[in-house]
Amino acid sequence: MKKIVMTAFASALALALAACGSSDDASEDAMADNVEMPADEAMADAAEPVADTDLTAAEDADADAGDTTAAAGEEAEQAAADAAAAAEASTEEGM
Repeated sequence: MKKIVMTAFASALALALAACGSSDDASEDAMADNVEMPADEAMADAAEPVADTDLTAAEDADADAGDTTAAAGEEAEQAAADAAAAAEASTEEGM
């Protein structure tokens, strides 16, 4: 228990010393007037965006997949109904 308390105390002292320290020359190179630039100036060399032709093909493929998924769902529903009917028929025969 004493080790934990001493470690916490030493950490608190180290943080206090670090917080009280001063650094006068660290921020001289990075002043606000030479770091920030207007958005128009930053985007001057950027290329104009173009439409992605692959995206429309992917959207068409997704639409086709939705139709296939609906058909598969209907087939699964029919198979479940057939299995339920077969199970009901086998329980009636066993009685």
